[in-house]
Amino acid sequence: IDDFASMHEVVSRRYKRQLDEKNPLPDLILIDGGKGQLSAAKSALDALGLGYVPVIGLAKRLEEVFKPGVSEPQNIPKTSAGLHLLRKIRDEVHRCAITFHRKSRKIDMTKSIFEEIPGMGSKRIQKLWKEFESLEAIQESSLKEIVGRTGFSEKLCSAILGCAGRKS
Repeated sequence: IDDFASMHEVVSRRYKRQLDEKNPLPDLILIDGGKGQLSAAKSALDALGLGYVPVIGLAKRLEEVFKPGVSEPQNIPKTSAGLHLLRKIRDEVHRCAITFHRKSRKIDMTKSIFEEIPGMGSKRIQKLWKEFESLEAIQESSLKEIVGRTGFSEKLCSAILGCAGRKS
């Protein structure tokens, strides 16, 4: 994964949407990362004509603050209230992002391949799994057997076998 390209894309999408929807722009954009991530974000802002919006980067390792066009990190005391606020903002964003990704993965992991079949709702999927304990059991069954055990139509059972990737 290209971290810099990802940062450029995220910033581009976010602030293009802000412009398209005529929403207010922030007073400061805080980027999670050092010089490379900041440069990618600044490039995206410049491409959108937003180069005037202040942006800084907060590198995690040493809690260094970077500004565009300045090669050395800004010297902010580690006990500074300002640096403490920046850390809290960054940590909260991380917490939200992690929560979102966990929720997305959980939804993907509980999704059934049979949901793609028209006419297969949650109750029919539950009935199918009640009758057949595994995907292999479905694959090894005949069309007639699935129809008999589930009471579903032949057309639906044929689609189930196709979706299950029945071995020939």
